[in-house]
Amino acid sequence: MRVFTTACLILGLTVAAAAQSPTTRIRGEVESADGNTLMIKTVDGAAAKVALAPGYSVGGVVKATTADIKKGGFVGVGARPQPDGSLLAVQVFIFPEAMRGTGEGHRPWGVLPDSTMTNATVADTVSRVDGAGIVLSYPGGEQRVTIPADANIIMAAPADVSELKTGAQVAMTATRQADGSFSASRVTLAKPGAQLPY
Repeated sequence: MRVFTTACLILGLTVAAAAQSPTTRIRGEVESADGNTLMIKTVDGAAAKVALAPGYSVGGVVKATTADIKKGGFVGVGARPQPDGSLLAVQVFIFPEAMRGTGEGHRPWGVLPDSTMTNATVADTVSRVDGAGIVLSYPGGEQRVTIPADANIIMAAPADVSELKTGAQVAMTATRQADGSFSASRVTLAKPGAQLPY
């Protein structure tokens, strides 16, 4: 096992291989941790047994706000398309500068139905009383995004394996095993005050 690297977490969050059929997204609370095995109560109330693969990584996310989204910054926005062609953000992940360019572009987001993922540079920001708007620019296009008050805005933070304990809020992309359990190589831990990433 090893402590998370920024690249592992962000790639897992924003360019998650949701299209790979044997994988599933698990989000919930750790009920018990025994060695490299986690028992998780998922957000929908189910139980999931997850074996952590050799060399697994652990990363954290902390709560952020629209004030942390800066012009010229690089973000990953999970959103739902609107009738006027704009996007309504569900989740905004603020990339550290070292990960600028990761998964750049606009594509379907398999994590939520009828949603898109845009990894791009913030070309302009507009704040108003009822929320914030940003323009995302990437090679070949741009997207207008409205960020509502209930959007999950997060950024990366260091995390340690020791934090994977009872009560921890975690999310991961896992592979289902023949016995119905799961295996995962990366775990994202929501620090106090942060919502779990989708």
